Amino acid sequence: MTIELYVFPPSPRAFKVMALANHLGLDCALRMIDLRKGEQKAPQYAALNPNMRMPTLKDGDLVLWESNAILQYLALRRPDSSVFPADERARLDVTRWQFWELAHWDPACAVFAFEYVAKPLLFGKSEPDQAALAKGTEAFHRAAKVLDGQLAGRKFVTGDNLTLADFSLGAALNLAEIAHFPVEPYGEIQRWHGTLRALPAWQKTLAQCALPAAAAA
Repeated sequence: MTIELYVFPPSPRAFKVMALANHLGLDCALRMIDLRKGEQKAPQYAALNPNMRMPTLKDGDLVLWESNAILQYLALRRPDSSVFPADERARLDVTRWQFWELAHWDPACAVFAFEYVAKPLLFGKSEPDQAALAKGTEAFHRAAKVLDGQLAGRKFVTGDNLTLADFSLGAALNLAEIAHFPVEPYGEIQRWHGTLRALPAWQKTLAQCALPAAAAA
């Protein structure tokens, strides 16, 4: 049975699950949920995801939401892959960074993504909230210093191997330029994101998640 992924590109939360599915070669059907049209509030979708957000995974009678939980589910479909290590300590390290992404990295990046991308795309507003950006900038630098330090001497977040931690943390950086992330001081983050962007699955997903012209302006 084909796995269904309900997504709204170019959201980083959609990107991460799409990129992993592409990397693992999983047979997934993409179901687009257009947030601009309020499709996430439709009763049939809200029955799948009561949060009325995306992404959502449906595999037979299993329905799963929360992007990092979806990543783990997809990885478990390919137990021979190293993206979710079998070793307990290595797996906990990956999970630790997925939790950190939710608690620290995603909220910091989301401020810039909302002000510079979501507001024009979803609400037609072009003026960012400077007070929100000031708080976001402080949070971004606090988190970026941690991530940049972790990446020093490592190819990927947890070591030499690509894992779910990279998909979780790297997806937001696709918006770094258009959303004006203050990433310039963080050479390790930039180097690492360049490595991710070179992955065939990352390139394929970027093409699937092309920004609408209205947001790219």
